Amino acid sequence: MKKVITYGTYDLLHYGHIRLLERAKELGDYLIVGVTSDDFDKRRGKINVSQSLIERIQGVKNTGLADEIIVEEYEGQKIDDIIKYGVDIFTVGSDWNGKFDYLKEYCKVVYLPRTEGVSSTKIRTETDKINMGLFGIKGIVEKVAREIEYVNGMQIKAVFAEDDTHFSFNATKYQDYDKFLDNIDAVYIASHPEKHYFEIKKALEMGKNVLCETPIALTKRELEELFSIAEKNNCILMESNKTAYQTAYTRLLLLLKCGIIGDVVAINSTCTSLENFYENKANGKWNSIYYWGPTAVLPIFQIFGTNYKNKRIITKYLNKESKFDIFTEIDFLYDNGVASMKVASGVKSEGELIISGTKGYVYVPAPWWKMDYFEIRYENPCYNKKYFYELEGEGFRNTLIVFLKTIKSKRSANVIPQNITEGVCQIIEDFNNDIDVFKIE
Repeated sequence: MKKVITYGTYDLLHYGHIRLLERAKELGDYLIVGVTSDDFDKRRGKINVSQSLIERIQGVKNTGLADEIIVEEYEGQKIDDIIKYGVDIFTVGSDWNGKFDYLKEYCKVVYLPRTEGVSSTKIRTETDKINMGLFGIKGIVEKVAREIEYVNGMQIKAVFAEDDTHFSFNATKYQDYDKFLDNIDAVYIASHPEKHYFEIKKALEMGKNVLCETPIALTKRELEELFSIAEKNNCILMESNKTAYQTAYTRLLLLLKCGIIGDVVAINSTCTSLENFYENKANGKWNSIYYWGPTAVLPIFQIFGTNYKNKRIITKYLNKESKFDIFTEIDFLYDNGVASMKVASGVKSEGELIISGTKGYVYVPAPWWKMDYFEIRYENPCYNKKYFYELEGEGFRNTLIVFLKTIKSKRSANVIPQNITEGVCQIIEDFNNDIDVFKIE
């Protein structure tokens, strides 16, 4: 029996995929098809895959061409599979010509001609095309613009700036917000938090989808109103907290839910930056609690929830006349544990995340909010384990992809549940109203 093996993502299975599988089948008597896992696709740079692994496997199965389907999960697996399954021929599309010649040491390698004019990338681009508008602080806008280039089906159409700010990317520039919104399908807002409510409300009322830097609003009432307008106008309102969309962070939450360190009893989260202090000292608007608060409290709320028994806010202002906090610590008491977050734009500390459990603890080194690595540690260090995940585009890229998929499906991706967004707003509202606040002179 002559065995043939081939590999692919098989996203949005199309005629080109089927023709390649048919030709692969003709090369032998038994066809093994390797479908790449989500994690392996991400490591290879294919982060805009539309379908889940299960859906893609089912698509290949439905063709009736595969005698056996396996999952490709790691670099170098092709050699292992060829040896393990006794493969005679490895085949793949001609767009990979020469790439897999190293496999000739193990079996025959055949590059098959591709079907011209069709590809999953083309299908995604044609069906998901969204005209994006960018608005806000230049540094963030420039980063978002760079990451949009990697997202199939999304393009920059316009940029808003009230002054003569120059941007490095090509887009029509507007100084009138209404005209800016008229020419786009969705907007990324990265302005000062005090302006978010008004800018988001205008965009939603004009039927535009909104992705906004956190915090979305400064009061719970404003937030509830914005979500109500979004629902009424069939629009997506999504919070852009880059940490929440990072692979390492989401994997960590899953491990904790599986009880890898037992019951979580304490969480300590710290986020600081002196650079932000000097950048924002003059305008006094984007203070520590606005800039870092939503990120620092994210793991606390996602692990313990928002129903804490009580809290204590300790803060130090720049001076008596200003409510610009250069340092704020918030302590939470829950029925089943305690948590503490420290944020600062004028005080420097180690920006780490430590989660303590009854069997062990999690350690994430600074800057933990750009997480690509974490450790699970135990009493016996022989059982310690390190986890590594590639961080693409500081988290902006995955955020944009989730936003695009959410617009398409018109369903919340639930990466950051609404109750957590509301909890963030409540913390900021209490801070601004001096509720549970103790001041350091």
